[in-house]
Amino acid sequence: MNTHEHLIIFDTTLRDGEQSPGAAMSRDGKVRIAKALERLRVDVIEAGFPISSIGDFESVQAVAKTIKDSKVCALARALEHDIDRAGEALQGATAPRIHTFIATSNIHMERKLHMNPEQVIEQAVKAVKRARQYTDDIEFSPEDAGRSELDFLCRILEAVINAGARTLNIPDTVGYNIPQQFGQLIQRLKERIPNADQAIFSVHCHNDLGLATANSLAAVLAGARQVECTINGLGERAGNAALEEVVMTVRTRQDLFSCDTRIDTTQIVNCSRLVANITGFPVQPNKAVVGANAFAHESGIHQDGVLKHRETYEIMRAEDVGWHTNRMVLGKLSGRNAFRTRLQELGISFASEEQLNDAFQRFKDLADKKQKIFDDDLQALVTDSRLSLANERLKLSSLQVCSETGEIPKAQITLVLDGTECQGIATGSGPVDAIFRAIETIVELQPSLKLYSVNAITDGSDAQGEVTVRLEKGGRIVNGQGADTDILMASAKAYINACNYLLDPSTRQHPQTGDV
Repeated sequence: MNTHEHLIIFDTTLRDGEQSPGAAMSRDGKVRIAKALERLRVDVIEAGFPISSIGDFESVQAVAKTIKDSKVCALARALEHDIDRAGEALQGATAPRIHTFIATSNIHMERKLHMNPEQVIEQAVKAVKRARQYTDDIEFSPEDAGRSELDFLCRILEAVINAGARTLNIPDTVGYNIPQQFGQLIQRLKERIPNADQAIFSVHCHNDLGLATANSLAAVLAGARQVECTINGLGERAGNAALEEVVMTVRTRQDLFSCDTRIDTTQIVNCSRLVANITGFPVQPNKAVVGANAFAHESGIHQDGVLKHRETYEIMRAEDVGWHTNRMVLGKLSGRNAFRTRLQELGISFASEEQLNDAFQRFKDLADKKQKIFDDDLQALVTDSRLSLANERLKLSSLQVCSETGEIPKAQITLVLDGTECQGIATGSGPVDAIFRAIETIVELQPSLKLYSVNAITDGSDAQGEVTVRLEKGGRIVNGQGADTDILMASAKAYINACNYLLDPSTRQHPQTGDV
């Protein structure tokens, strides 16, 4: 594959993906996902927005020091202190990139920035020049480019190229464009900007009209050579272009695309499941490429066709995207070495022996309840273990639930709050409602429940249930997660986990300080 035919994959799961309400990730979770993206052979990992919070700064810093085979990028508004903070967070990165942006549509310049076009160009150029003090790899985005005037886009992009930007990212920030229109925009920019040959054109599409992937691919056909995307299409509002859809479309339709990615597609499913597990956003069954039904056939006609010749109804092989990898089965007789070895193969490591011991004990407890433990069980188990160790103000000691026909469900729970054992009793409209009310008698947070979601981690009646609880209080939105073969226990764990985030004053608010 020639250099000019390389389609760069820029993954922004850790930054734009985190802007999904309730999807805030811990530093440990971000590093785990970054390692998975590195194994996936993503070219650029956008690790976060360092100026938004101390937590995000530390997360970018941790990813920058960990990742060696992918570029690590930090986002910054076209402001000096943003750029300096991004440069500081990226110290120690093998291949750092700073991504700076400023809005260019009339509505944004007038209503949000209160700046005229000349001021916007001047600030963009200053930002690029300042970013070059930290790295030569500078990306510039004209926010809301999809609704910006073409002549002004050409002017500002020419100016930032002259200032040293070598990647020009064209965002459809509000998901307003349609494929033909967006493809033509990229083509016209490449034709009209005098120094366009000095930069790589990139695209960042949102999915408000369900066109993010289609718009991204139209741009690639028009000459864009970087696509910004996220695992599972995670992202603000309706999400971003899904990495797995972009990569597999280009790979499958090489008759149309004169480029390809370096992605190891066999890692896609594992990466998808890890992101779903850490963020608490399960993948819908009919999701393209990574959904549980993506390669399932129930229709007799389809089954007959596939049995006779796979390509009658399958345009991709399930094995090529990683569906064959979840076959390693551990059980209660498996030892510590087998447990540790399989986790290492999944890219999971522990900072301390305490973390390993806690996870191994949870594995043994799970093995007593469940005959076979699959990779998805291990991912959930490790996440559950790390959540427990990281958030210890409130811990579950015991739970008793009574629910029978004709009677009002009742829950009695014992929690340890700041080292003191407390007991709560409550009734509810159902057993889960009773559990949540019982917890509230102890913590007295009284948040608003925004989401209660249950997802089976694997198949079978003994499968672990993974529960996600989303709570909101005073403008803060947090996700709590819990996994257990007992769905009521998983529900209690998830609610307690969310309460721990609300009880922690250092937990940052939703990271929507800025966006492209």
